[in-house]
Amino acid sequence: MIIAVLLTVLALLAVFYAIQLVRTARMRGELKPRMEGVAIGAVANFFDALGIGSFAPTTAWLRFRKVTPDSFLPAVLNAGHCLPTVMQGLVFMKLIQVDPVLLLACIAASVVGALIGAPIVLRLPVRAVQMVVGVALLIAAALYAMTNLNLMPAGGEAVSLNGNLFILAVVAHVLMGALMSFGIGLYAPSLIMLSLMGMNPTAAFPIMMGACAFLMPVSSLRFIRSERIDLRLVLGMALGGIPAVLLAAFVITSLPLTILRWGVVAVVLYAAANLLITAFKAASPVAPSSET
Repeated sequence: MIIAVLLTVLALLAVFYAIQLVRTARMRGELKPRMEGVAIGAVANFFDALGIGSFAPTTAWLRFRKVTPDSFLPAVLNAGHCLPTVMQGLVFMKLIQVDPVLLLACIAASVVGALIGAPIVLRLPVRAVQMVVGVALLIAAALYAMTNLNLMPAGGEAVSLNGNLFILAVVAHVLMGALMSFGIGLYAPSLIMLSLMGMNPTAAFPIMMGACAFLMPVSSLRFIRSERIDLRLVLGMALGGIPAVLLAAFVITSLPLTILRWGVVAVVLYAAANLLITAFKAASPVAPSSET
């Protein structure tokens, strides 16, 4: 019953967000999707549905190509990947068994975190955004490398949590939901934490994807109304991402993900270094000019 309600609410939330996105884009004259956004959305969300993640690779590409200003990154990431992530949530919450009470609690906690984080991001100066996203990319690269080196927790067989572990998981998802607003992906931290608590990693998929699927429309409704966003890019990412998610979930059964992750590590490290160098250069004091 809880799962059915969650799926219905998520579908309605997605429809409402899509209407608001199109309406806002039309008002701004940004209704024509960018083709590069379509390609980004397709590739990033295809691998996102396979568990690689979309935020770090997308940030790396946007930075490499200078597609959008750094201050736009959190808004573009959340709003652009929103609808494809909703599709992931609908698919995985339907297909994979997990404790519905734990699922509901973690989703609600993540949404609360997103409501806290989104307004903070919109007020941050560009340098702060660059530093936060740069550090997040370094963490993402480390997590990808740990996965390839089999240093990630294997997890147990549980599909639910009780007592203090339940409370800890819920509180942690509030924090992770807030960090999502900064462009810091929730998938890897959620998967690691739940696995360390003894959960089956497969059972963590509907939790982490369901949490993102609910919190991203909530935070993105604020992002799409801001000035620091490219709605043509966002629309392109959404259009390319949705069919890619369906392809990954229902058609593709195996890929050499280890090789792909090493490639992502290299690209993400480049983007992180570039962002942090830019941030630190902006923070360097300018020498006063000498007067004669």
